[in-house]
Amino acid sequence: QGITMDCSEEVQSLSDEASTPIELKKGMSIFLDVNDGKLSFDEFKAYFSDGVLAGDELKELFHAIDTHNTNNVDTDELCEYFSQHLGEYENVLAALEDLNVSILKAMDKTKKDYQEATHLEQFVTRFLLKETTSQLHSLQRSLECAMETTAEQTRQERQGPVKPEVLPIQWSGRRSNRRLQRNNSLSPNNPLLNLVNSGLYEEDNQWITQINRLQKLIDRLEKKELRLEPVEEEVLGSSTKSHILIVQRQLSVLEEEVEEFRLALRQYMDCASTQTGCLHVAVQRLANESRFILYEFWEQSNVWKNHLQTNYSKTFQRGNVDFLETPEIMTTMLVPASWWVLNNN
Repeated sequence: QGITMDCSEEVQSLSDEASTPIELKKGMSIFLDVNDGKLSFDEFKAYFSDGVLAGDELKELFHAIDTHNTNNVDTDELCEYFSQHLGEYENVLAALEDLNVSILKAMDKTKKDYQEATHLEQFVTRFLLKETTSQLHSLQRSLECAMETTAEQTRQERQGPVKPEVLPIQWSGRRSNRRLQRNNSLSPNNPLLNLVNSGLYEEDNQWITQINRLQKLIDRLEKKELRLEPVEEEVLGSSTKSHILIVQRQLSVLEEEVEEFRLALRQYMDCASTQTGCLHVAVQRLANESRFILYEFWEQSNVWKNHLQTNYSKTFQRGNVDFLETPEIMTTMLVPASWWVLNNN
């Protein structure tokens, strides 16, 4: 039996449609979260691109949803299209709406009553907040795992004949209206994420030494022109991976957002370090500044570009709209792969 959604009922005319309020079933409100009530193709592509569908496929989807043929997708059309494909997620989205209302009510009551409560009551409140957060994070991890698995499965089935749509990282001048949920859970056995008391990541001395040497070399190259004349020329075979990619990301964080940024950064590093093709991830914080420098080492440029399209990478990028004082500065550099092999032997 098909799903019947009130938001998808046809109306007699455009004037009737504009004046008739649409009654929504629970779970459909997420499709109304559009600033001006409609999406152009560029806005649609920026929001719905998942790194799997190519640009022409996204355009085909856009026109399939745009039943009014206006070259804009409005909220009614989004409701009508997605209501036909919700399946079990109709109940999930409805439950999320109820959960959102319940959490807001609980938070409002906590704000009013906490200071006047006894020490025991305050302890119970803190425990319940912690436990609720833990449960939500657990659900989020399961969903993120499912997202990554389904996306990777589709990529493997396609075997790469269709090139994914790669979108540039854009800086939004305004803060986002809603905070993204962030998962700050960490694997205690991950050697890349051992935390010291200051909250920074404790890398082993070899990595810190190499990063410092690399930073000094970059500083020297910026100050004066150098002529590099190698004593021996390296001859590469056709099957040799000639270069690896190093990505440096400079992130100037708002003072009041440092702690929350650290949580998001830990989650991002945890996910990136397990990504196929990621050789290493490291981070440094400049002394007496809320500025972080993130280093990522990737086997190839295309592996890094695929990484940018993953859900955890997009979540980190979007979250930085709230966290950063200025747009991040990203620098990439190709270095001979033999240097990596030599340093790791």
